[in-house]
Amino acid sequence: MTATKPRIVTVRQHILKANDHTAAENRAAFAAAGVRAINLASSPGAGKTALLERTLRDLAGQVNMAVAVGDLATENDAARLRQHGAQAEQIVTGTICHLDAAMVQAVLPRFDLAGLEVLFLENVGNLVCPSSYDLGEAARAVLISTTEGEDKPLKYPTMFNTADVVVITKMDLADAVGFDRDLCRENIDRARPGVPVIELSSLSGAGLDAWYAFVRGQGV
Repeated sequence: MTATKPRIVTVRQHILKANDHTAAENRAAFAAAGVRAINLASSPGAGKTALLERTLRDLAGQVNMAVAVGDLATENDAARLRQHGAQAEQIVTGTICHLDAAMVQAVLPRFDLAGLEVLFLENVGNLVCPSSYDLGEAARAVLISTTEGEDKPLKYPTMFNTADVVVITKMDLADAVGFDRDLCRENIDRARPGVPVIELSSLSGAGLDAWYAFVRGQGV
């Protein structure tokens, strides 16, 4: 007798299959327009918006950039980013703890993709749900801050295992919080062997050259 597959698993497979189809459409649209889409994921407070603020400010006039921002509620982050002269569109997800490809596809008509080089997709602050959802991005950056502790990659291995680059933020606070850099990097490598790691501070500017190379698609 063949065991019946649990309904919740079947439904989830259908959802992810539909998401992957939409993600492929997004990826094709980005490729046709010559846009590098970068998905930023992290836990709340890791510094995604601060890093984007610094990036928009430093690369203004050099790279044509825009941002789609995901949050459960408010347009606070989009408003912060618009202050730096870039288009930022808020995606309010309500009770959903991640962006999905359909949400991104729905917001794309607000952007002039032909006039962009980079589109940042700032995901909802969460290290669980976003790991399963392809948005059609060219690259995924997973952020971890020095204030969160060195074991985040071990607690959330699925998220870190999807990263094209891991960014350690708030390095200016590393000494003050007793951050163990070597242990953190060891844990990152255990979760995703060989993944490039960038250490930076959005406040001081340290390490940003490597981040900007990644943004431009020049590697790390």
